Amino acid sequence: MAAKYTLRIHTDFASAHTLRGYPGACARMHGHNWKVEVEVEATRLDEVGMGVDFKVIKTATRELAGRLDHRYLNELEPFTELNPTAENIAAYFHRELSRVLNQPHLKVSAVTLWETERACVRYVEE
Repeated sequence: MAAKYTLRIHTDFASAHTLRGYPGACARMHGHNWKVEVEVEATRLDEVGMGVDFKVIKTATRELAGRLDHRYLNELEPFTELNPTAENIAAYFHRELSRVLNQPHLKVSAVTLWETERACVRYVEE
């Protein structure tokens, strides 16, 4: 059986958004202290014995979160057109991090975005 390692990191950012077309209070501008959890799968280890250095995943995720931190999401691409729901933000993180991190033996497998301490969405691609 082939080995698979799942590496997981967390980071956070704060931002505001407005949910266009939402029939409730979230249609008004409001903010969240988001928590992002990124999972990366490695199918082999390097000469040091790592799938990838946690620092590499953390740096890429923090840089991406930094683009959104203390910003109004509806004014940023792709959310000028795409509704900045938790689902769409999680997919955005997955897509952007995959561009940076994915290699033949390494891939972003899941992104979980916590909107509150009790509500999150997990995005994966099959």
